[in-house]
Amino acid sequence: MTQSDVLVAEPKPEPEAAAPVRRHRRPLAALPYVIIGIYLLTAFFGPMLVDYDPVATSVKGRLLPPGSETATGTAWLGTDGVGRDVLAQVVYGARTSFIIGIAVVFLSGLIGVALGAIAGYFGRLPDMAVSRTIDVLMAFPGILLAIVISGLLERGMHVVIIALSVGGWVGFARLSRSITMSTRERDWVDAARIMGVSKPATLTRHIAPFLAGSVIALATIELASAVLSEAALSFLGLGLPPDVVSWGQSIANGRDYLATAWWITVFPGLALTILVICIGLVGDKLTRRYTRTRD
Repeated sequence: MTQSDVLVAEPKPEPEAAAPVRRHRRPLAALPYVIIGIYLLTAFFGPMLVDYDPVATSVKGRLLPPGSETATGTAWLGTDGVGRDVLAQVVYGARTSFIIGIAVVFLSGLIGVALGAIAGYFGRLPDMAVSRTIDVLMAFPGILLAIVISGLLERGMHVVIIALSVGGWVGFARLSRSITMSTRERDWVDAARIMGVSKPATLTRHIAPFLAGSVIALATIELASAVLSEAALSFLGLGLPPDVVSWGQSIANGRDYLATAWWITVFPGLALTILVICIGLVGDKLTRRYTRTRD
């Protein structure tokens, strides 16, 4: 047997055999990102394409099934109990959910990361103050605090953002405190101290960059929680005024018509469920990635 025969008889390397499996997995892994992108486009451009008046009513056009013709066109997802288009409610509700969700995550992350990093780096009195505050807030469910605050204040989108941010910063503070406490003992931080770099500069230049990945992963998960909490408040009739469309309000409006007009509740509920699941999947993936990187 010649050397050429041996080379021909050699089996193909395993990576080539495994390549088709990886190619089949990539589209499924990218599906949550695509769905979230569609939601974002709908929330941004949808209100420009769909006209909707949340306080308008139509007696003749009430409780029409999906695909029915109305005075303003085709109601692709039907109409509710006062004749309002359900598709328009889904579109405008997406905008409301993203505005409130992103604002809550930004405000909570800003406060939580700042307090957690200060507590973890300086220790002593700052750490004790932040830790005791976290312990107090964790004794109460976040949604309960949001319900109390929304019930005490006048309705408005800013009220919902504040109510959800009161307890939302706790997770960011705990994460940033933990990472800061482990990072402040690293060699490059000690070198910065020896070189006379001030504590605020050391914290912002040599520690804060290591928080970014984990904070982004947590922010993604907190976004799903904020969207779901906003829908819960709206379902209870708290926080948002009647002229602001929310998926929670749409679901609540269809409670009395589940047997006869299921589409009023089902379509906004599906939109909310799919968005929360996709954001959660992306958040879990980012969490696993940055956890491995940090380890």
